[in-house]
Amino acid sequence: MFKDDVLKGKRILVTGGGTGLGKEMAEDYLRLGATVHICGRRKGVLDETAAELMGRHGGKVITHSVDIRVAQAVDEMIEEIFAAGPLTGLVNNAAGNFISPTKDISPRGFDAIAGIVFHGSFYVTLACGKRWIAGGHKASVISILTTWIWNGGPFTVPSAMSKAGINVMTQSLAAEWGRYGIRLNAIAPGPFPTKGAWERLNPGLAADEDKGREGSPMGRNGEMHELRNLATFLMADGCEYLTGQTIAIDGARYNANGGNFYNLSKLTDEQWADMAEMIRGANEKDRAKRTA
Repeated sequence: MFKDDVLKGKRILVTGGGTGLGKEMAEDYLRLGATVHICGRRKGVLDETAAELMGRHGGKVITHSVDIRVAQAVDEMIEEIFAAGPLTGLVNNAAGNFISPTKDISPRGFDAIAGIVFHGSFYVTLACGKRWIAGGHKASVISILTTWIWNGGPFTVPSAMSKAGINVMTQSLAAEWGRYGIRLNAIAPGPFPTKGAWERLNPGLAADEDKGREGSPMGRNGEMHELRNLATFLMADGCEYLTGQTIAIDGARYNANGGNFYNLSKLTDEQWADMAEMIRGANEKDRAKRTA
């Protein structure tokens, strides 16, 4: 769909770029000529992803181990990146989410999601923005959101609240920073099955099972190349007048039925307990990988 060198000369940071949707976007940016930076908490995963992508496409993928919930750590990472040259693009992709009745969510559970999605996305955007403005650099920011920002996210309230805040950040900074040539847009994907997301949002359901496609007017989930194409379009030159927008890519699921988890209202307490146990198991596996 795009010329092989459409992103040549671009330097793009993808938060949460070691796995899932972040890895998918990072790979396409690399394939299309950009120098790609990826960050996350699991250094080993980041390095494996970098080696895999460079082995497949050549080019350069640079890894940064950071907890984006910590503002000082974020600023230090961005300072290190800019010391070698300014970024031209940022993708706020790092996220956390799980399904749960809101009455059962602890303050710690809420903070875990808000810290990554709300605080972390702002910290990275601000750290880049200050340097872009000071240096007179144009840039593009993409934030990965969800259609719940428009109609609410029952059973995913911490994520829905946090992503709604980043939607407002996108609109606000598009207006405030437009005069500097800094564009901010967002993508609101429908279901694009990844292992990490499915373990926390559809526990017990494999990412490729047909049940995950229920409720889609198009009768299917999203395909990764479709998301990658939109992420590339927003990052490439040629659409500089497009800013302050959040674009849904969900096969009209949001228009048809809201696109959220309201259907989980039918679950019993016992079913919720079973899913909570599966989600805990997935979280423990991730913690083990971070400390290995």
